[in-house]
Parts: sequence; C-alpha cells; structure tokens
Amino acid sequence: MTHDQRCVCPVTTIRPAKAKDALRIGDIFVTSRQVALPFIKEPHSPKDMIAWISNTVVPRSSTWVICIGDLIAGFMTFDQSRIEHLYLEPAETRQGLGSQLLEFAKSGRRLLSLYCFAENHAACRFYEYHGFKAVAHGEGSKNEEGAPDILYEWRDSKE
Repeated sequence: MTHDQRCVCPVTTIRPAKAKDALRIGDIFVTSRQVALPFIKEPHSPKDMIAWISNTVVPRSSTWVICIGDLIAGFMTFDQSRIEHLYLEPAETRQGLGSQLLEFAKSGRRLLSLYCFAENHAACRFYEYHGFKAVAHGEGSKNEEGAPDILYEWRDSKE
C-alpha cells in the first residue's frame, strides 16, 4: 500500500458530555431503543424521552460520550458502581465502541452493576463477554417498561 492509499481512520475519544450534546444523546437513546428493543412498549413518546435525557439525565448524571472524530456515536451514564445507560447509534454497533465505554467504566473500579432487558439477547451476550455475571432476574415489576430484566455485576478479577 502506498502512502496515498493508506486509510485514515478517525480518532475515537471518550469525553464528558456537555450541555450542547444533550439533544444528540437523546436522539441516540431513542433511535437505539427503537432498533435494539422492538419488544418494548415504550411508556413515553420519543419527544418526552429526548426531553428527559436532555433536561434530567445529562445535567444530573455522570454522562460520557464516545466520539468518532467530532461525531457523537454513543453515550454512557454511570456513578461509582452502576451503569445506568449505555447506548450507541445503531449504525455504529459492533465497531468496538461499546467495549471502549465499558473498559472506561471499569477503569479504577472493583465492582460495576447494570440492568439489561432479558429479551435483549445481543446486549446480554455483550455484557457476559465482558465479564459481567447475571446475579438476579426480575419479572419487570421494577422497571417502567414492565419487561423482564437481569441484574449483571462485574468484579475486578484482581481482588
């Protein structure tokens, strides 16, 4: 391959979300759920979900975005030990971005937990591949979607 034929891959970065990112994050949240969770009957309209992400989640949570170049391709919110949201633009899945976000969340922590809808088999496989273990199963009474879920935990193997 000559110098002129080399691929130039955009740089992937993870950074804290900014207020100006909130609408893009909300759009990723809605779009990703529509594609990945067709079995869920959403209790809120897309407009209401975007407003909730923009006005509540982003300003009040530790929210991080993963960017390809300047484009936000996904986001994650988490606190010291729980991942609340991890969503990618559907066209950007299976590119290693979710793995990068998980590794970022694991960094410097001994324990992480998260809930995943039981019927979201791809996400369950993803978390299990990254060392998360199912520790509890719920029938859906504790989430507003009313869908069965799984509580996953990851523990640092260096403990």
